[in-house]
Amino acid sequence: MQGGSVDLRRRNIVKAALGGLAGLTAAEVLQARADAVGLEKHSGRKSVILLWMAGGPSQIDTWDPKPNRPRENRGPFASIPTAVPGVAVCEHLPRQASMLDKFTIIRSVDCGRSDHSPSAVMQTGNRMARPRINSRGALYPAIGSVVAKFKGPNQPTMPAYVSFNRDPDHVPGGGFIGMQYDPMNGHRAAGLPAYHGFGRLIGHRAEVDRAMHFTRPEGVSGQRMRNRRQLSASLDRLRRDIDQSGTMDALGHFQQQAVEMVLGGRARSAFDISGEPDAVRERYGEHLWCQQALLARRLVEAGVSFVTIDLSMGVNAGDWDSHGHEHVFGGIEARPDERFGTRGLQPLLPVFDHLTTTLVADLEDRGMLDDVLILAFGDFGRAPIIGTQGGFTGGRNHWPRVMSMCIAGGGLNHGQVIGSSDPHGGEINDRAVTPGDLAATIYRHMGVPLDTTWLDTNGRPNYIVEENGEPIHELF
Repeated sequence: MQGGSVDLRRRNIVKAALGGLAGLTAAEVLQARADAVGLEKHSGRKSVILLWMAGGPSQIDTWDPKPNRPRENRGPFASIPTAVPGVAVCEHLPRQASMLDKFTIIRSVDCGRSDHSPSAVMQTGNRMARPRINSRGALYPAIGSVVAKFKGPNQPTMPAYVSFNRDPDHVPGGGFIGMQYDPMNGHRAAGLPAYHGFGRLIGHRAEVDRAMHFTRPEGVSGQRMRNRRQLSASLDRLRRDIDQSGTMDALGHFQQQAVEMVLGGRARSAFDISGEPDAVRERYGEHLWCQQALLARRLVEAGVSFVTIDLSMGVNAGDWDSHGHEHVFGGIEARPDERFGTRGLQPLLPVFDHLTTTLVADLEDRGMLDDVLILAFGDFGRAPIIGTQGGFTGGRNHWPRVMSMCIAGGGLNHGQVIGSSDPHGGEINDRAVTPGDLAATIYRHMGVPLDTTWLDTNGRPNYIVEENGEPIHELF
């Protein structure tokens, strides 16, 4: 499906709705919206959960251990065997090791040109998305935004794209294709607690935020809200005709989505984690990332197509930016810190291990695992030699030449390792996987045609998959 045909259908529907169909019911409006994004042409319940490891996870200290190398290369952690014969992972991922037959590890991801804060290349699948260097880099749409535009939600009264993040630079949005395809901030909508540092609770805004997103204004009935929306749409029509930025389209989208969520109740229920049985909540645990994973499962179950969880408590680069002990996020080993709590890569891994395996097991128990594709990766890998930047000790520098990641679910072929790095873990040895390959893999899973295009501000068509990007064939 091409972007132009989708936009044409959308514009025709809007014109018809504003041209005198005052009797159009809410159900008919929602059905028209579903038709406009072509929901009937795609797999109904397919969805994605992206576990974004902001800052860049160390390949050597997670999924690509080098146990026979000198300590300054191999790092401080031991490796352990897994459920896949001949494959080892870090000792701090024991649950994933025992379930590795349900995961795929990729040890040869090429993150060339990827930056962080803003983190765009790997989440857009496009190497031009470099805001630090390219003045238009922030405008390349996130993969989740492309899914939102060309597939839409699996249930019309739900948002298509939701993210859980504090730092806006960690998760890109619609850019060229419009701010209406930005992710909805799930953290605020769910009223989750605020943290400072890894695990330091500093406040809770549940009542304020949930009221802001899901509560009907006092004294305003459902029909009155619909009437207000119709009047607003009519008044906006004149301004929309002269708007060149797309802002009016975005505002119209946000207003309609807000009304749908307040009146429908489906989104309110999905974002309310208290609706889960105690046993399930205990299974996931109290850590913020685990609560977000449970919410992600609830959201895809309710009809959200794409959920990104920013696995970072702080702002700026992200918790996985393990440069060394003098750096705010620490190094590879755990180090206590009075201000931020325990720092370093080591305390992150048990939480990540619990989160990923619990999510996979829960989805499988519910018969959803084949429909939900789970990916975990970050900005890039880390340097093969410890202590390489500005005198920092105990950490690893940025290393875009090679990164490891893991994938689960989606009905794909798992229990395998794709690609490899060289003996010291600093270069790709074989089977390079590019950002475009990751994007193509996600789009194939979601049923979005790989030759789909979007238009930039100059009216030029751009393919959603960059040149030479293709689905990772070993998975299919």
